[in-house]
Amino acid sequence: MKDSRIDQVVAQHAATAPDRPALTFHGQSVSYASLEKAVAAMAGWLVDQGVTPGDRVALYARNHPESFITLLATSRIGALMLPLNWRLSEAELSWQMADAAPVLLLHGGDFIDPATRLATEAQCQSQEIGTPLEEARHGYHLAAGDSSGAHDAELLIVYTSGTTGRPKGAVLNQAAMFANANMSHDAYAMTADDVVLNLLPLFHVGGLNIQPLPALLIGASVIIHDAFDPQATLETITRQGITQITVVPTVLGALLNHPDWHRANLASLRMMAIGSTDVPVAMIEAVHARNIPMVQIYGATETSPSAIYQTAEIAFDTVGSIGRAGCACDIRIVDAEGQDLPVGETGEIWVRGPNILTRYWNNDDASRASITDGWFHTGDMARVDETGLYWFADRLKHVIISGGENIYPAELERCLSGMPGLAEFTVVGRPDPRWGEVPVVVAVKAEIQAGNSLTAETAAEVTAEVTTEAVMARFDGQVARFKQPKDVVFVDALPRNALGKIIADDVRALLTQPLAG
Repeated sequence: MKDSRIDQVVAQHAATAPDRPALTFHGQSVSYASLEKAVAAMAGWLVDQGVTPGDRVALYARNHPESFITLLATSRIGALMLPLNWRLSEAELSWQMADAAPVLLLHGGDFIDPATRLATEAQCQSQEIGTPLEEARHGYHLAAGDSSGAHDAELLIVYTSGTTGRPKGAVLNQAAMFANANMSHDAYAMTADDVVLNLLPLFHVGGLNIQPLPALLIGASVIIHDAFDPQATLETITRQGITQITVVPTVLGALLNHPDWHRANLASLRMMAIGSTDVPVAMIEAVHARNIPMVQIYGATETSPSAIYQTAEIAFDTVGSIGRAGCACDIRIVDAEGQDLPVGETGEIWVRGPNILTRYWNNDDASRASITDGWFHTGDMARVDETGLYWFADRLKHVIISGGENIYPAELERCLSGMPGLAEFTVVGRPDPRWGEVPVVVAVKAEIQAGNSLTAETAAEVTAEVTTEAVMARFDGQVARFKQPKDVVFVDALPRNALGKIIADDVRALLTQPLAG
């Protein structure tokens, strides 16, 4: 794979195993030869549309083979793919479009109206995928050897929010994609004979890169579901002989709770992978009871995402661990000053290797703050034991992980800024049996203070209007529904340290106490 692009490697499979199924969607299979034909047509069409090396091509669609066709085509011409999270609000997507400035927006047929508005606002072209795009690119052809793409080019921009609440576009290059694939091949002992089922959204590196792209790079077969349904998942595993699948706790919980879980024929599954830091041991043991190794992985968007992982050989004996350092990267556990900590002590995870981001798009300050001498600061806490196993401890950034999705409190808190009748507020995660965590607003109502310009009657009216419903309404249309807080808790005061900073752990503790007002 050295000095190659990802599209070149997939094209090689088209030459050596042209009839092997590459992608299957809605019961229709696409062979490697047909996939290469689609990629060549897409690359040629993109060039005809004026897309040049370094340009961005956005994709706004549910899971579809076009995610891989677009990624491979942008690889061929040296452009970057920008997958958009269709679960976000239009306002959030508008910000990302403005920041990345794509020259083309590809979109699913169920997103025509918002896509048209987004493209108009961003002053870029738009094109519906599926049959309209297939017809548009018919007759075009740009072979792998005739392209302008480079083996070291930047290829993918995936937006991930930070502690400031503003999204940051993690830029991943060709080397990152290959390094991540190498680690996936190692973690899952992947071969060309594997059949991978993808349930996770392809706008995340988790859905795109943990198993599907590595499978295509090794010549395996990938089956894509555009929505998760536990019964359909179990039936597909049995009917299609699925050997590999990646889940998150919410998905796994739905599978375990389905009445067919215990009687479904899962004999083809060589292992299951789970992409989350906090996985209930009971869930892992339920999978192990079916004699299926549950392989836990750790990483971030900025690490493509693989960094630390278990393998099937150790899965049964290391339950609760996130595994060992990946074969293509180095891991450190450091203190607040960036100094290495001894075995057994908890510190921040730093990652170095070709799998980490090259930079954050249009954000040099964040790039410098997050990467030191080639080491990416994950913001997550863990310890390593004497055998080299890592054990996740906490999230330094206090990110809320709900159903496998990252939710950042600062982003939600901005929606409440300036709300009349609220003296102070914060957002924290509360444990939830279904989602793992859900965001909750903890707030203090404004009081009538000396010198307040409001009359006593007006101030009382404002405070009375600060209800749970009024607070929740502030998020409508501003953030995606899955991010919106699930509860509002009013308290007398928020705990703060000597510097006036809200103490998140103490706020969480308030959620277990009797509520104020």
